[in-house]
Amino acid sequence: MSSSAPIFLLLIIFSTFININISSSLINYPDRYIKSLTNPQSPNTTTEYTQVTTPSPPNPINPNCSVLVLQNDFNNTLGSPPYSTLYSPPANCSGPWNKIYLEYNVSCDGKQYDRISGVWLNGVEILRTSTAQPNPSGLSFWKVRKDVTKYSSLFNQSNLTLSVMLENLVNHEFTGVYHVNLSLLYYQDQDVINVQPVEPIQVQPLKLSRKLGGLGLADNTYNAGETTADLILPVSGSGWFWIQNGLDIHSNTIQIPQNTRKAVLEIYVSSHGNDEFWYSNPPNSYIEQNNLTTQRGSGAFRQVFATVDGVTVGSATPFPVIYTGGINPLFWEPVVAIGAFNFPTYDFDLTPFLGFLLDGKNHSFGLGVTDCISFWLVSANLHLWLDHGSDIVQAQSISYLTPPIEFKIKSKTDGLDGKFKIKGKRETEYSGWVNSSTGNFTTRITEKFKFKNKIKIKNYGQENQVKQKIKVKTEIIVENEIGQEISKLSISRKYPLKIKISTLPGADKDTFLSITNVSNSLEETYTSRSLSPNEEVEKSVENSQDSGGWMLVKDHSVILGTGSTAQTYSYQDQNGHYSRVVSAANGKISQDNSTLTTTSASSLSLSLST
Repeated sequence: MSSSAPIFLLLIIFSTFININISSSLINYPDRYIKSLTNPQSPNTTTEYTQVTTPSPPNPINPNCSVLVLQNDFNNTLGSPPYSTLYSPPANCSGPWNKIYLEYNVSCDGKQYDRISGVWLNGVEILRTSTAQPNPSGLSFWKVRKDVTKYSSLFNQSNLTLSVMLENLVNHEFTGVYHVNLSLLYYQDQDVINVQPVEPIQVQPLKLSRKLGGLGLADNTYNAGETTADLILPVSGSGWFWIQNGLDIHSNTIQIPQNTRKAVLEIYVSSHGNDEFWYSNPPNSYIEQNNLTTQRGSGAFRQVFATVDGVTVGSATPFPVIYTGGINPLFWEPVVAIGAFNFPTYDFDLTPFLGFLLDGKNHSFGLGVTDCISFWLVSANLHLWLDHGSDIVQAQSISYLTPPIEFKIKSKTDGLDGKFKIKGKRETEYSGWVNSSTGNFTTRITEKFKFKNKIKIKNYGQENQVKQKIKVKTEIIVENEIGQEISKLSISRKYPLKIKISTLPGADKDTFLSITNVSNSLEETYTSRSLSPNEEVEKSVENSQDSGGWMLVKDHSVILGTGSTAQTYSYQDQNGHYSRVVSAANGKISQDNSTLTTTSASSLSLSLST
């Protein structure tokens, strides 16, 4: 998608400047802004924000029970502890449940920046989300629904602390207060499907034999086909680790039960401050050569990593989530960026490392971010599957191959202009066996990782282009004691990102015009094959956004501008195909078409549009 400023606006822009102010030459880098646009004709405008994904949970199937577990107004909460309440399972529909959904409802009126928020149960983070940037002309509201079934072992317990963190600043300028309602939806013995009509169209209920669900950001289910974990332990305590730089590794000691047969580390991560747009950061040499005052350096490569007793056990370059105030906030109203309402998590299978974890001793679990600058928020949950047939299992690590990433780095500068390229690749392999009452099984994990990032700065720093692609392929193979493959899981991920920003100085002092195009995509495929039961599952998702527009900015406030976003979402598995195409411009949805095709015996196709 491309977009340019209208002719009448360009007439009020000074097209030439004799002197370039070096200290402000990086204003064309991706940044965060706040909307100051108001609509005097419609002062009571109501805006519902949405994140495009596979809908869940569905209608018309109703949960067995829905419980409002927390309600709070987050006013001037900057620096305050999380708001907490006690949680116990609902007495009127006790488990077991085949599905549990968390529903996070928010409303806000007034002017406010976007904020980060997290939800914890017994110290285990179960949702990370960011807020929509409210419409200053009226009321804004939105709803986040997340499948939290994998945390069932916690939801079965009583008198646990449930907490919500949402640090907000309210003063004479930023008046928005976030009103949060948190509910839990419990399902028992139902075929919960992730399909619902796009309101306000009314259609007949759909009945599918199996779940048509999300993948990746929509439904991070690393352990498909496996029961939920018996025990979930928080690595980062009851909150986030604040990571300030690449050498800042935070850790906690945990003792693993000696009858653990499987372990997976789930990581939540988000970038902030000078590293919010890490993928656009130039190398420090460019900043030093031009005597720039910006602190947004350290290059454009980042990886969140986990260690056990100082040994790296997993790493991932995170998907670039853009908050609702990022780059151009007019792009994300009312359709927010991919993942902004439900951040992805990254799973590291630690089963091959059980050989040295099951010694009955405390072990140090650490988290960090490679080459980062201030600051990142990182947390982790340790999911453990226990052997109910024995008190102690035997395990041994077989191989550990984690070579350094092979980098090719090129840098060329000419004053404020420059070209910076980073290419990196690595292949890792872990393996180990676990002998429990269910048998002796060897888990082999291989991963191929490729990273490309290219930044171009032209026209004395007034034009910036970012192109990035992340490719990861992971295979997890489980073999029995005679070397027979009993299961294989393959996951492929691609995260391409493109940003182009052109900046012109404004006619008024301290103003500038920014013309921007953004393309961000997520592509994932998932294949799972097992012998017992003899089953093969294939899933794929493609989620892409293209945004374009312009804005006139003063002091990080958008005082004039336009923005549009077109998004295409496609999900497919053996039960059917779901697709949705949405277009939005200037705060309103202009197109919203959904199609569902099932592959059941009575195949049907349903098209919905608004």
